Amino acid sequence: MPDRTYKIAVIPGDGTGPEVIREGVKVLEKAAGKFNFKYEETYYDLGGERFLQTKEVLPESVIKELKSQDAIYLGAIGDPRVKPGILEKGILLKLRFELDQYINLRPVILYDRRFCPLKDKTEEAVDFVVVRENTEGLYCGAGGFSRKNTQSEVAIQESINTYKGVERCVRFAFEYAKKRNKKKKLTLCGKTNVLTFAFDLWERTFYKVAKDYPEIQADYAHVDATCMWMVKSPEWFDVIVTDNMFGDIITDLGAIIQGGMGIAAGGNLNPQGVSMFEPIGGSAPKYTGKNVINPLAAICALGMLLDSLGETEAAFAVENAVKKVVKDKLKTLAAGKMGYSTTEVGDLVAAEIGS
Repeated sequence: MPDRTYKIAVIPGDGTGPEVIREGVKVLEKAAGKFNFKYEETYYDLGGERFLQTKEVLPESVIKELKSQDAIYLGAIGDPRVKPGILEKGILLKLRFELDQYINLRPVILYDRRFCPLKDKTEEAVDFVVVRENTEGLYCGAGGFSRKNTQSEVAIQESINTYKGVERCVRFAFEYAKKRNKKKKLTLCGKTNVLTFAFDLWERTFYKVAKDYPEIQADYAHVDATCMWMVKSPEWFDVIVTDNMFGDIITDLGAIIQGGMGIAAGGNLNPQGVSMFEPIGGSAPKYTGKNVINPLAAICALGMLLDSLGETEAAFAVENAVKKVVKDKLKTLAAGKMGYSTTEVGDLVAAEIGS
């Protein structure tokens, strides 16, 4: 039997990040025992506290160490004491670029219809995945200012899209739709009528790659139409592929229709390298230390991490445990209103896996 010991880098991060990661690690320990794999954790104190004390954001030595891990488990980045952008760009974006995590994967799954804000939508209606390009587009940092702080100021932010970057993202999405094996449908979300350069490249590449996947239905929707149909008829979607900016926006909409940030998890993937998994709700500093934040998004992110390592049984068990706890135990998914503390929710999921 091959060695099933995994090296996992843990970045608890800021705010409520350490609280939700603690519950995720609790579930990881239970899953490892039940499904007979081992793991070695290495903790990294990246985040606001380290920056305030040392002025270090993400040392090159840490990046080198992270490249030797099997996966990264992230709590949250964001500290109100630090100017916006310093930590987000210096840690989150830098890790995505340095580790070439070119896919952002966001499952949108409704675990209980009680928590969906859409009228008469069932769990079957809200079950799709967004594949977001993660290292190009408007997030490259290309652009600048001219005559800053004058009446003649010009600010330019450029969207960089390469054939290589678009093609590998689109191909990943087709492969994912094939592996997912549900509706076998892939929708390109863009804005071809206005962004006539960037999305001309996206659309041409999309339909070129589609020829390699005749079993997958390929279609296109403008981003504004995508948002409307996500609300009106989310059951139309199976897998959506889009660029960095649009993906950032529509995945937050997806989080709300699946029940809120407390249940939304995502992965920053390098299919050939080291991937990073996280809850997408942020550090929620106002809840720090109160033991009321919902840890389920972090636990779902752990499930995605396990699946990426090939521990599919364990990942499936985590997902089923979360579903059962949501349906049978929680009053709501909102922080402070669940009927259980952060620690107790983690205990409930761990107990389900161990049962």
